[in-house]
Amino acid sequence: MNQKILMAQLFRFTGKAKLMIKLLKKHYPEYLMEAAGLGIFMISAGLFTVLFEYPNSVLNQMFPDAFVRRIFIGLAMGLTAIGIIYSPWGKQSGAHMNPAVTLTFFRLRKVSLTDTLFYIIFQTLGGTIGIYITALKYSNQLIAEKKLFLAQYT
Repeated sequence: MNQKILMAQLFRFTGKAKLMIKLLKKHYPEYLMEAAGLGIFMISAGLFTVLFEYPNSVLNQMFPDAFVRRIFIGLAMGLTAIGIIYSPWGKQSGAHMNPAVTLTFFRLRKVSLTDTLFYIIFQTLGGTIGIYITALKYSNQLIAEKKLFLAQYT
């Protein structure tokens, strides 16, 4: 009896795995677009934060008030999001760019469970790679900023 149940479960799992692979093959361009979109967004976040918050930056010196600098960072991020959302890739993939948005679309039954899982996996990979690239590129500035911050409050 247990062997029959095990075999039935194995066939069900195999069927689901085949379906997931089929969906991955069909929608991988959209998943990659989501990864690229969030990766670009995270690189942009790092870039504009370094440009406005790094103490030796020209923009940091032009705008000494931290509140004003944060307004500009927010504007830059908003424009980045608009650019990604209205880009051809954003239009094709849906430009969720955030697992919370993807889960909302799933909850509204606009996206299947399998698509939701793949979107979230690729969004996480894209965001992580974007932050990694930013950290590699601007590590000296980020370390200097951290040391300055710690020096002010210790």
